[in-house]
Amino acid sequence: MNKEFIKKLTELVEMNLENEHFGIEELAGEIGMSHSNLHRKLKSSTNQTISQFIREIRLKKAKELLLNEDLTAAEISYRVGFGSPTYFNKCFHEYFGYAPGELKKREADNELEEKPVDILPEKRKRSKILIGLIICSIFLIPFSIFLIYRASVSKAASIKEKSIAVLPFKYLSDEPEKQYLADGMMDAITTHLSKIKDIRVLSRTSVEQYRKTDKTANLIGKELGVAYLLEGSLQKEGDKIRLIMQLIKTGEEGHAWANVYDRPWKDIFSVQSEVSETIVGELQAVITPEEKKSIRKIPTTNITAYDLYLKARMYLEDYENTRKEISYQTAVTFYKAALAIDSTFAKAYTGLANAYSDRYYNATFFKENFLDTCFILVNKALVYDNKLDEGYYLLAGFYFNKGEFEKALENYDKAIEINPNYYMAYYVKGMLLSFAIHDFVQAIENFSKALNLIGGDERPSLIRRLGYAYLDCGFFEKAKYYYHEAFALDSNKLEYLNYLSWLEFCNENFEEAFRLTNQADGIDSTNQADLIVYSVPSGHNKEAYKQAKKILAYYKKTGDLNFYQNHRVGYAFWQIGNTKEAENYLKKQIKIDEETIKLNRRLPNNWAYYDLAATYAFLGDKVKAYHYLNKWNTLKSYPIWFVSLVKHDPLFGSIRNEDRFQKIIQNVEAKYQAEHERVRKWLVEQKML
Repeated sequence: MNKEFIKKLTELVEMNLENEHFGIEELAGEIGMSHSNLHRKLKSSTNQTISQFIREIRLKKAKELLLNEDLTAAEISYRVGFGSPTYFNKCFHEYFGYAPGELKKREADNELEEKPVDILPEKRKRSKILIGLIICSIFLIPFSIFLIYRASVSKAASIKEKSIAVLPFKYLSDEPEKQYLADGMMDAITTHLSKIKDIRVLSRTSVEQYRKTDKTANLIGKELGVAYLLEGSLQKEGDKIRLIMQLIKTGEEGHAWANVYDRPWKDIFSVQSEVSETIVGELQAVITPEEKKSIRKIPTTNITAYDLYLKARMYLEDYENTRKEISYQTAVTFYKAALAIDSTFAKAYTGLANAYSDRYYNATFFKENFLDTCFILVNKALVYDNKLDEGYYLLAGFYFNKGEFEKALENYDKAIEINPNYYMAYYVKGMLLSFAIHDFVQAIENFSKALNLIGGDERPSLIRRLGYAYLDCGFFEKAKYYYHEAFALDSNKLEYLNYLSWLEFCNENFEEAFRLTNQADGIDSTNQADLIVYSVPSGHNKEAYKQAKKILAYYKKTGDLNFYQNHRVGYAFWQIGNTKEAENYLKKQIKIDEETIKLNRRLPNNWAYYDLAATYAFLGDKVKAYHYLNKWNTLKSYPIWFVSLVKHDPLFGSIRNEDRFQKIIQNVEAKYQAEHERVRKWLVEQKML
């Protein structure tokens, strides 16, 4: 039964071999099973996931073609359904142990080894050679074993030995409302360890998925790519706490260290420091005097204030997840109560600043006092603790939002200097470098560093973000490789298609971009596709109008500010003859962009300049269109999408053929090419290309 089932699956994959979009959902549909049922049955039959099963068939067929047909590896990659030759080469090497280009040479070498050789006529000569071989083997075998051992040790060390993930702690009682105490303990120890430069510490977002899991330590360690896991359980009875700690070496699933701490609740900070320093010792990591001092620093002298702070964090997290107003109000109340008891409690100030920012960001975006209260609170926190990493991170965010990008970079660097494992600092710094500054070398570096600190379910989205950075500077194959990598991890076809659609848009393959976006909409009718994909190719007015209505519904539901797409919405309405409503959205875009420039908000001014130029050009005001185009044309570099857009944007139809406009396009393209070449040289130097 299973053999017939596997045979049928294999035939279906082979029938769709050249279709790179034939994946998990398509195979499940063809066989008439749900995704989950197919996964379970295939796993029990072959111990493979659906993706692995499909990939294996493609790779075996590729090997057959490489041996029997006169085609390049790139040509074969497309023949067997790999959209990227780079990704094909990687998968082929991982599966067979060598690159596609080495296959024919290896086969030729094997044939030579199998041919009979002339037998030496002299019996004595044979004997001497045989004796010599035996003697050599006596010495070489132990040496070979040593080399193999060294190689295996080296391979095992590829997961950095000084790497750890702190799993969510459990609260051991029948009072689930006190889980915040265990979460606070876990977070404090994670933060302490993160400040040690010699240790790689996975982010909290990476481990949250394992809060309730039956996965083995070995599997979790493999998924997260760490050598150690730290587990903890907390119990509080009156003024006493019991903390149970276990350090697990993931490859062995054995306890590297364990201990039970029975202490007074007031000694909570010394327990956190003691556990952290013990873990550092167990991992044999180097710790500097400054790092040790940072670990031992207590956040507040008042234990009641600390308890209120932990409760506030719990409610703020709930507000971020649910947007319940009561959770926000409760969080603010607890933060203020903590500060009323200890006015020097730096983390309570940053917590309150974070709450205000989250709650009032959209409501005050276009006001003069935007984020002023938050800015004051964070600066006050840094007065009381000038080594508070989250303080500099929030300060950087405020500068970013206010358009002061150099100050933002300076403060992200301060946060990272204090906490070299600060995943979000690397990530948001990468976003700033990519979107606002267009320094793609540093953007790729920071996204890569963030990627090193994230694992599990959170990893694919960051891989896609890294691919997007490569796309921005024109490396299409690198971008596609990362999109494939992310899809192989999470099988999120909607995201995969959206990213591929944008890639095709940047490559000026507009009809293919449109086709992929439509395919994505077929998976999820609420998919928020960029209206640019619909507005550039002609003849898709109905689809553009449909997308515009979805976008408007989304912003109405969420209350978010629509910075980028009002003029695209207006254009979509205009194309179906609704000119009156179209003008309203075009004017709304002008108002948003003019306010953004006037107040110097987080949106890079070059985006606002471009949108103003495009909107005024469409409305027939050439003077203002060129005024803002000239301002936009002052940047030192441009991402590829800006180049593709300005060349084909229908909003510039009235001036597209003018020499003045064409010269602007040429200048923008030249700057893009210069940045592309700079990144290319760096990639070559880093052996990444």
